[in-house]
Amino acid sequence: MFPGLMFKPGRGNGLRFVGRGLAAGAFGKRFQPPKIYGRLGSLEVRLARKKSEIRRAQRLRYKVFYEEMSAIPGALAMLSRRDEDSYDAVFDHLLVIDRGDAGDGRRWRPSKVVGTYRMLRQEVADLNDGFYTQGEYDIAPLLAAKTDYSFLELGRSCVLKPYRNKRTLELLWQGVWSYVREHGADVMIGCASFEGTDPKAHEEALSFLYHTALAPEDWRVQAHAHLRVDMNMMPRERINARRALKGLPPLIKGYLRLGAFVGDGAVIDRQFGTTDVLIILPVEAIRTRYFAHFGAPDEAAQADALEFVN
Repeated sequence: MFPGLMFKPGRGNGLRFVGRGLAAGAFGKRFQPPKIYGRLGSLEVRLARKKSEIRRAQRLRYKVFYEEMSAIPGALAMLSRRDEDSYDAVFDHLLVIDRGDAGDGRRWRPSKVVGTYRMLRQEVADLNDGFYTQGEYDIAPLLAAKTDYSFLELGRSCVLKPYRNKRTLELLWQGVWSYVREHGADVMIGCASFEGTDPKAHEEALSFLYHTALAPEDWRVQAHAHLRVDMNMMPRERINARRALKGLPPLIKGYLRLGAFVGDGAVIDRQFGTTDVLIILPVEAIRTRYFAHFGAPDEAAQADALEFVN
């Protein structure tokens, strides 16, 4: 998540018992070597393998969501200075780490987590309480209609402010895309956010999404009726496309360039101080020009587990 930018699942359903899916999450992999998906200078993108690494990601999330943006922390979050929930145990956590060196292995400052995503595969969600997104959107009909597709939920994305640049975003995407190919995911879903809880402040951008990026009928998902805010606030002929695009958070623009759709209806998330829209990105819809840079979906994903990183 950048300022005015968040890619997170919707509101959850409270605490729950994790059950059989725990081993599939990051906590069950604590003794495995890190799976490194890419490096760029002192930065590398890889999966978390230890609880301590997930706590570092949670502290980053707290710093961005609660200290920099408008999220409202509960008492536990205020005490721990971490953004955490029960879903963290079953998600895999993608980390961008600044190793504190110049890329030659000679460390001159401590390593730190500067970016993160969390990812939930459908087979893991099915063993637990389902997808987090279902708290805001009625995704059950889509899952039932697309049984031949494997879904992957993305969420809780954020990047430390000094690192919010193109190369960090590309490294995060390289990690996500490598994970998608490694696990054979067919569809990515998650909630992208506008900052603030007044949809009227984003009426042109939301209307632009409704008129130009609404998912086709066979991919369309509705926000839950009691949460749904109509995105069709302006007729298409009144929308200034250039101004509307400028009003879109960078992450939403990035996913639209890839070929993503949006769900029907926005949702106000008062805890996080955002207005959410659902992103649906079938791998088959990704524009092929991106494959030259990140690799085609049917290529084997290469992950170089070269070293342990403290």
